[in-house]
Amino acid sequence: MSHPRDVLLGAQAASVQLPVCDHYSGVHARMLKSLQLQAEMTQELGTCVFDVTLDCEDGAPVGGEADHAVMVTELALAAKAQSASARIAVRVHPVDHPCFEADMAQIAGSAGRVLSHIMVPKVESVADVDRAQKALSQAHASPLPLHVLIESPAAVHRAFEIAAHPGVQSISFGLMDFVSSHAGAIPAEGMGVEGQFTHPLVLRAKLEIASACHAHGKVPSHCVVTEFKSTEAIRSAAQKAARELGYTRMWSIHPDQIRPILEAMSPSDAQVDQASEIILAAQQAHWAPISHGGQLHDRASYRFFWQLIERAHQTGRRLPAEVKAFFTAQGELSAQGAA
Repeated sequence: MSHPRDVLLGAQAASVQLPVCDHYSGVHARMLKSLQLQAEMTQELGTCVFDVTLDCEDGAPVGGEADHAVMVTELALAAKAQSASARIAVRVHPVDHPCFEADMAQIAGSAGRVLSHIMVPKVESVADVDRAQKALSQAHASPLPLHVLIESPAAVHRAFEIAAHPGVQSISFGLMDFVSSHAGAIPAEGMGVEGQFTHPLVLRAKLEIASACHAHGKVPSHCVVTEFKSTEAIRSAAQKAARELGYTRMWSIHPDQIRPILEAMSPSDAQVDQASEIILAAQQAHWAPISHGGQLHDRASYRFFWQLIERAHQTGRRLPAEVKAFFTAQGELSAQGAA
């Protein structure tokens, strides 16, 4: 039998599937705990459900940037040696920072082979992405994916151009820098869990980034929620980001935020069951239209339900055995043999 990914996504089959949570840590002890938690949750849920991004931009002390870069390099190499399924990234300094080139040479040059991606903050234009790609090339780390952080009104204006860059895999929204760049025109409430979903300028920026990413097959990643002690705040924000604004990934800045993000961005058991029934029936019908529950379904709806199943897998949700087989090595080989 053909694999749903090959039949339904076609040219989109190469599109990246990323964990829905990106967890940031900039202090050595917290980095170690984050990597340990990632390993524990991978074992618990059967898949790596969040990335760990080791932070140089905000984590490195002034004057100690070089030592910090060496430290995150060593951590990444050690974590990957312990677990092949570990997903580790690094946020370097912005391209116009004096330490950017040294960051890329050290981190990408020494650990590029084990990193899932490099996050570049404060990207303003395609020229900044080109500069980051050049640094990767000089470090012999191409084609390591780039994730970029958009943090200004001008960058939001160029979101579609940035998303179209082949080196960009994901775009994140930098809420606090975006608000502060308006010189007080957006009140402080615009950085809060309520205001960031109601202020028109902030909301518009989020929608532009999400739309740009979807237009070019990239992953839109939602910003932080600073009220990290409130589980309800992070859950509510993640639900709004996913259900209303089209975001498929979100930042975490505290370990307690990871599970609420997973829960909010994953399908329900009822949705998984429905999607599984439809995909299995469609496969039996060789992807011709079917009737299910009194509704007509064809490849357009099949595509939707397959992507829902992929998201369920990424978030560690329970899958029926027949559907779970699509994500095993044997399932992939069977599909290739049938093709």
